[in-house]
Amino acid sequence: MSSITKKLLGLSSKSSSNDAASATGCEQRNWNDLSGSRGAGLKDAFLSGWFQNDTNEIFRGIPIGESDVVVDVGCGDGGNSAFCLRRGAKVVLADTDKEAIATAIARLRTIRPDNVETHVSDGNPLPLKDAIATRVMCTEVLEHVDDPAQLMRELVRIGKPGARYLISVPDPLQENLQKHVAPPSYFQKPNHIRVIERQEFSDLVTQAGLVIDEVTYYGFFWSIWWAMFWACGVDLEQPAHPVLDHWTEAWRALMDMPNGHELKRKLDQFMPKSQVIVAHKPA
Repeated sequence: MSSITKKLLGLSSKSSSNDAASATGCEQRNWNDLSGSRGAGLKDAFLSGWFQNDTNEIFRGIPIGESDVVVDVGCGDGGNSAFCLRRGAKVVLADTDKEAIATAIARLRTIRPDNVETHVSDGNPLPLKDAIATRVMCTEVLEHVDDPAQLMRELVRIGKPGARYLISVPDPLQENLQKHVAPPSYFQKPNHIRVIERQEFSDLVTQAGLVIDEVTYYGFFWSIWWAMFWACGVDLEQPAHPVLDHWTEAWRALMDMPNGHELKRKLDQFMPKSQVIVAHKPA
């Protein structure tokens, strides 16, 4: 999981292994045990299709089991991979950030250290053999790289025929919102260096040779939260501020309304934080 994905889930880059357990091990009945934006964001992710414990799906349509080899490109500190490792899969992590890889190793070592392989790599190329993965994840990464098409080709190369893919990038509408409120560094290396339009995203996936099974959108909650965060002047490690707290509570109240989930779906379609593609490599 990339650093920005951690932020989308309301988790800091210094989160502990307990945070990973919260993100990947909670059942729906426990969402309210998580406080603040973290709890609201995790519940929002669950409602959008992430971390489906009952079906062992990292995201809707991507079940994980003991026979899987999961390659997580841009893994960050390993939050997504922890979900997969707990389900018996072998996980292969790749990230440009040595510190992130070290954090991921420390986290995953507590789950199943013998089933983890790590690489510090910029993905050009990936230091992996052809056709090794049954599941490939690349979440919130393509907007950071110089050549997204090249990275997509590498993702396809390492997948076995029939492999399932989970790929996400920030949505263009909320990225354009951030241009008005975020600091300049948000759109400078090593952060976001491009805005990927919706059709462009689909084209990147299909032109690399994958077949798209689902395109979906989620994270309106975070689109607004981030726009407010920049104005609040608080530390991401402890983002306590009345404005952020009120927005979080308003969102919780909305989700408790009879039509709250339907309104969330419509808002996610309009201005999501991320666009998500589930795809597969033809057999």
